[in-house]
Amino acid sequence: MTLIQLRYLITIAETNSLNKAAEQLYVSQPSLTSAMKELEKELGIILFYRSGRGVTLTNDGTEFLLYAKQIYSQYESVMEKYGKGEARKKKFGVSTQHYSFAVKAFVEMAKEFDMSKYEFAIRETRTAEVIRDVSTMKSEIGVLYLCDFNRKSMEKLLKSSSLEFHHLIDCQAYVYIWKNHPLAKEKSICFEQLEGYPCLSFEQGDNSSFYFAEEILSTNEYSQVIRANDRATMLNLMVGLNGYTLCSGIICEELNGSDYIAVPFRDDEQNPNSIMEIGYIVRKNTILSKMGELYIDKLKRYLKVT
Repeated sequence: MTLIQLRYLITIAETNSLNKAAEQLYVSQPSLTSAMKELEKELGIILFYRSGRGVTLTNDGTEFLLYAKQIYSQYESVMEKYGKGEARKKKFGVSTQHYSFAVKAFVEMAKEFDMSKYEFAIRETRTAEVIRDVSTMKSEIGVLYLCDFNRKSMEKLLKSSSLEFHHLIDCQAYVYIWKNHPLAKEKSICFEQLEGYPCLSFEQGDNSSFYFAEEILSTNEYSQVIRANDRATMLNLMVGLNGYTLCSGIICEELNGSDYIAVPFRDDEQNPNSIMEIGYIVRKNTILSKMGELYIDKLKRYLKVT
């Protein structure tokens, strides 16, 4: 098994076509087909189903692709640090829960590279997809949080997905609202005060677990709940309906604007203010790329992590 064969395999899987893969790799289709047959023979499995419509991965091929991506990604990271590298564009992606600071760190990271030589991707998405993206190496890094409520279930899921969590910062929860909200001038806000206003929550899918919620107190009974799937809609609902959400309080005003404020959440016996441990996830035994290292550095600088 060679690195060239792994690169061929990854490209075929991305294009679902031997012709397109051959064009991208600048090799003949017979050479590509021969390389894959040799790899299948060595592994003792069939990697692809071949048909007139193209090629699709078998179950064995899908499983092996994950290992191939991991091996080839590590090779690229080593070559990026110590070798001359290759001419083709390098890929780097981050998947994150809906955190403006995570996007801000990505922006600052991207500014330090010649973006014509890279393919960058930032995905603000559901918690389960953050985990899935990093597990399948669609993204190199994922950003999410743990708390007393979700820690046991999340750590079990991360372990089964061959992922590890790295701590960045601990913070108390805040009530995030529009600056002209009736409660905006309060020094702190308790759960009872929020009763008359709609609670805004990021949608996690029809069959999602409470453990995937991006907000604390996700199991509470709310008289008014509105779910949104992106940060811009969430901000619009704060203004239009005096909605609120419970967040980390780490807000990027440059991206979200100055029309919103974070007020400390005042807990009580029925509504405890869990500490939100924000961190990032990567696959186990991963060597971060230059982009990955710089992104983590930007995150730490923004969060003022020492």
